[in-house]
Amino acid sequence: MMKGAQRIGAAVIALTAGAGLAIQFSTTLEQMGSVGATLWILVRFFTVLTNMAVLLVFGKIACGVRVTPRLIGGVTLAILLVGVIYGLLLRGLLSLSGGALLADTLLHKATPILTALWWTGWAPRGLSWRDPWLWAAFPAAYLPYALVRGALEETYAYPFIDVAKLGLGQVLLNAVLIAIGFLMAGHLLIWIDRRFR
Repeated sequence: MMKGAQRIGAAVIALTAGAGLAIQFSTTLEQMGSVGATLWILVRFFTVLTNMAVLLVFGKIACGVRVTPRLIGGVTLAILLVGVIYGLLLRGLLSLSGGALLADTLLHKATPILTALWWTGWAPRGLSWRDPWLWAAFPAAYLPYALVRGALEETYAYPFIDVAKLGLGQVLLNAVLIAIGFLMAGHLLIWIDRRFR
């Protein structure tokens, strides 16, 4: 059973992710003028999909619903990937202001940091060494989805997967490097989990 502080912390994370998604939706809707088009654009991004997962998982925790350590760990690792990739590869590429800047801060910075802090202090332990390989299914499934969408729409979600500019070889190399980093971080999560059981 989750304690009150754990649930309050989970609620803060869910609200942060939810606020970021809502502000991003509103900002994009102003540009697109259509709910359907706005949703279609937003689900192009790994950031949005991962923040949606954070909202759902931590919303359940906040409501007192039991969530497995494996699911919590996977969502935590995915949102950390969002924060790290943003910090290393994406920060400063766009000049943002107003709602777009606030959404960017909540989705790429606040949610990853808060999630990592919550996991460190309150996550139920009990992860397995095979979990990082299971967690990798999410970004691994995202890659072909993003590449197919990018090819069909001639607009890629992220510059490091832009086949038109970089070529398929470089994009696949980028994906392999990110995958290696993701798996290494996943194994670090397992080590921490076992160290502090």
